[in-house]
Amino acid sequence: MEYSLLDLSPIPEGGTAADALANTLDLARHAEGWGYRRFWLAEHHNMPGIASAATALVIGHVAAGTRAIRVGAGGIMLPNHAPLQVAEAFGTLATLYPGRIDLGLGRAPGTDMATARALRRHMQASDRFPEDVLELIGYLDQPEPEARVRAVPGEGTQVPVWILGSSLYGAQLAAYLGLPYAFASHFAPDHLEEAAETYRATFRPSQWLARPHFMMAVGVCAAETDDDAVFLRSSQILAFARLRLGNPGKLPQPTHDLSEVPPPMLREVGHVLGCSAVGSPATVRDRLAALISRFRPDEVMVTGMIHDHAKRLESHRIAAEVLKTLT
Repeated sequence: MEYSLLDLSPIPEGGTAADALANTLDLARHAEGWGYRRFWLAEHHNMPGIASAATALVIGHVAAGTRAIRVGAGGIMLPNHAPLQVAEAFGTLATLYPGRIDLGLGRAPGTDMATARALRRHMQASDRFPEDVLELIGYLDQPEPEARVRAVPGEGTQVPVWILGSSLYGAQLAAYLGLPYAFASHFAPDHLEEAAETYRATFRPSQWLARPHFMMAVGVCAAETDDDAVFLRSSQILAFARLRLGNPGKLPQPTHDLSEVPPPMLREVGHVLGCSAVGSPATVRDRLAALISRFRPDEVMVTGMIHDHAKRLESHRIAAEVLKTLT
């Protein structure tokens, strides 16, 4: 089993987007040394606390500052883009950093509907996600000299394409196409088990993948003690609650007082962020071991937003040490 890292390039209260991007590169360099297989970034728009909106650019920033770790998108929200443009962007990245670029594709907008309209200019009623995925893969495949439209750079790079999802739809599509599948259990755990089983049971071998490859995402916040970790985790809980309440902002400082969040919302946030391991190294190990034993992933991707960068580094270092003992 491999282990990887998802970073949202969080902008902390008191910090700037420039700080966030510098911290992302620093985290990636450490992650490379700690043995993480991949370092992925996600496309989110109109989010005051996330600096990875121009995801391909940030991937290039990270790839340029690291040596061997795979860098990719977890993911690109394909409905926001023309497949050709994505193929050109990731084909360029793969040309600059051969053998190191991943492309995860999502079906959601990654933002609110007003921003989605600003991104797309028009909203199509039909769901073209499967067709767009195949079109994109075609641009990245071996060159077709007679093709009227070609991705240059892009054709022949065969950038590995993943399907991302938080429901059965993505699991079924990834299985049908024979592609690796990553489940967003770090914020949508409800269908994790069913999606994993559906993907494995219906997987069809393809030219890209002979056997199913299932990745699950887990929120991690590790510290010296359980109490320290719970305190640090409060930043992400508060940020997520504010987002759900329509008041998104920068990543808050940790707090012992979450009274601003209504109890029903606090319970909801606790549920949606429930696929997580929070605590001391021993606690995190027990929790990760239980999740891995239950869901049997081929790969675990950890993620976690902590206000203090040094403490975020320490959390992911602990996670890497724990995961090495579980692989």
